[in-house]
Amino acid sequence: LSSSMISIVNTECHVPKTFSDLAKIAAWGRLGQSMTSQQWGALNQAVLEAARHGFQFRYGSIRVPDEEQTRRQSPHLLDAFVHFMAGPEVLALVRAITGSEAIGFADGQATRYVSGDFLTGHDDGVAGKNRHAAYVFGLTEGWRTEWGGLLMFHGADGGFSGRVPAFNRLDLFRVPQLHSVSYVTPSAGAARTSVTGWFRSAMG
Repeated sequence: LSSSMISIVNTECHVPKTFSDLAKIAAWGRLGQSMTSQQWGALNQAVLEAARHGFQFRYGSIRVPDEEQTRRQSPHLLDAFVHFMAGPEVLALVRAITGSEAIGFADGQATRYVSGDFLTGHDDGVAGKNRHAAYVFGLTEGWRTEWGGLLMFHGADGGFSGRVPAFNRLDLFRVPQLHSVSYVTPSAGAARTSVTGWFRSAMG
């Protein structure tokens, strides 16, 4: 990828945090200037407590539209990249790698993890999404292992293997597969930025 796209993604991903439980956000009011620092602190604490017992996440994200025509006509490089990932050449390659001939579509989003962000364990197996494989395209340079933010694959025996964020690298894995993103430490010297998404059965 060109340095201009990486710069744009890193800038545009500086968006409000997303949380898995929108009802909790609604309890404090709409995201934005209406929330005080005390309310944000209380919400943050609620999210951390929920993460102890189940699925939870906190990170910045920009969702790319699923509609092919919308992506094709968009002036944004992020949309163009996801449109490329959904193109015939990439889909053919992914079908060959995974052995899944059902793959006919790819979606995507930009994600930005900074200090305190995380994603707890899940397997991406969402009913109706028809996901066959997931991808993470790294846009982060010079990331250190001790900063956290590792893509973690969970083993059935309680063990795990981790992938350190890396620049211009594509991680591809089957769905369902239990994984998480480890907590980004306060010492992290940069944002962990990537484009992520899923290769799915063609939309009907």
